[in-house]
Amino acid sequence: QVQLVESGGGLVQAGGSLRLSCAASGIIFSLNNMGWYRQAPGKQRELVATIGTSGRPVYADSVKGRFTISRDNTKNTVYLEMNSLRPEDTAIYYCNSRDPRTPYYYWGQGTQVTVSS
Repeated sequence: QVQLVESGGGLVQAGGSLRLSCAASGIIFSLNNMGWYRQAPGKQRELVATIGTSGRPVYADSVKGRFTISRDNTKNTVYLEMNSLRPEDTAIYYCNSRDPRTPYYYWGQGTQVTVSS
């Protein structure tokens, strides 16, 4: 059974920082592309950042220079370091895994991030 469990969300003031974690089980973590997505109220889910099996990151333009995605294959965990947070970063953040060898992908349950102005 695949599980992606996010943690680290919370309430922070604008300009502050948070670090999200996503612990994966039931997948061959090192062979999966991992990503963070977010969904704000009334909006569609959008890409925040992804990191491939080689460790190469890709970022949405809105978070470039502020967010950093990383992975630890020894802990089956992907991280999202978020700095200089803005109220518009407020959303539920979801972890995603995608095995490029198959059509399968999985989602975590999400963690709320709220940035107050």
